[in-house]
Amino acid sequence: MDPDSFARSWLAAFNARDVDAILAHYAEDVEHSSPTVARLLGEPSGIVRGKPALRAYFVQALAAAGPGLRYDLTKVYAGVEGVTLLYNRSGGKLVAETFHFDERGLVRRAFVAHA
Repeated sequence: MDPDSFARSWLAAFNARDVDAILAHYAEDVEHSSPTVARLLGEPSGIVRGKPALRAYFVQALAAAGPGLRYDLTKVYAGVEGVTLLYNRSGGKLVAETFHFDERGLVRRAFVAHA
């Protein structure tokens, strides 16, 4: 898995608001942790587990964000088993998202932090 290629593909899917293209990056047993999960879903743990639940979350989150949502890449940090993307979310919010991959190169775990 090439970190820069992953970043371009993942961001393009989000900027296109293409839920199927977004989910193509994730494993079936994905675990996604985000402050937005806690806020939007009222889930105190901030965690969504499994691809079906992640789909429902992304559909809801994209709808709540409105049509102007855009992510612009600032930096890609490569790790041993994952990658961290630093990106600007429309509206000026800086976000860091760390992805851990399975043996097939699919996201098994994602952790989102907002500035």
